[in-house]
Order: sequence, then C-alpha cells, then structure tokens
Amino acid sequence: MNRNPLSNEEKDRLIAEAKLVRERAYVPYSHFKVGSALLAADGSVHLGCNVENGALGPTNCAERTALFRAIADGQSPRSFRAIAVTGDTELPITPCGVCRQVLIELCGPEMPVILTNLKGDRTETTVGALLPGAFLLPEDDADPFDRVK
Repeated sequence: MNRNPLSNEEKDRLIAEAKLVRERAYVPYSHFKVGSALLAADGSVHLGCNVENGALGPTNCAERTALFRAIADGQSPRSFRAIAVTGDTELPITPCGVCRQVLIELCGPEMPVILTNLKGDRTETTVGALLPGAFLLPEDDADPFDRVK
C-alpha cells in the first residue's frame, strides 16, 4: 500500500516533465520518442528518454534511463514514489517487458505508474499490476546494495 499518495499537482508535474524530456529522445531508427519522469522519496525528479542504437541491443527505454540515472545519482532502490511515462500513442503508452522487470525490482510492486499519451489520456496503475507473478528478491534481500554500503 502506498503510504504517501501522490497529489494531483505531483502527478501533473511528472507528466509535464515526461513530455518535455521526451523531446530529447535519440530515435533515428524508430522515430518513436518516449519520455519518463521518476519521483524519488526526497522529492527529486529523475528524467529519462529512449536512446536508440543501430545494434538494437544497446537501445535503452525511457523508463530504464530514468531509473538508472536515479540510482547513479545516489537514490536507493525501492525509495521511489511514482513514475510517469508518455509517448505519441493512441492509448496511454505502456512499458515493455524488460522495463516492467526493472521497475518491479528497483521500485517494488506497490509503486504508482502513470501512463499517458500526447492527447492527454491517462491510466494510473501500479508496477505489480503491470507484471503479475514477477520474480522478486525476498524481502530481507530487497536492497542488495546494503551489503556494499
């Protein structure tokens, strides 16, 4: 259960930031821009956009870019409050399977996910609803980084 629910202002801010960072996407192959804004427990927002590569495998989605950036900036896994994702889609965009697994591990199943499109449509869900039956570390290993701090 999310003990610190998001305000409408926080949701709107995340969506606006995701739309702005979407414009920075590097997508010379698909021309499909995606933006993401991740809210950390301390109130900081970590942005991500998709970055493509001709070899395909090194391509990184907006959601993972935001998560990896937040971790590199010193945020603790499972300390995030919400993520917003946006793209130019008919229905609100949804994360790929790889991003869903990364989200469940780094954010936990209860974290809110706000899915949007450029038309203003919005779907709110949780990481767990996006990936039911996910592989998770046992609760006592929820932050494996504790062992190296």
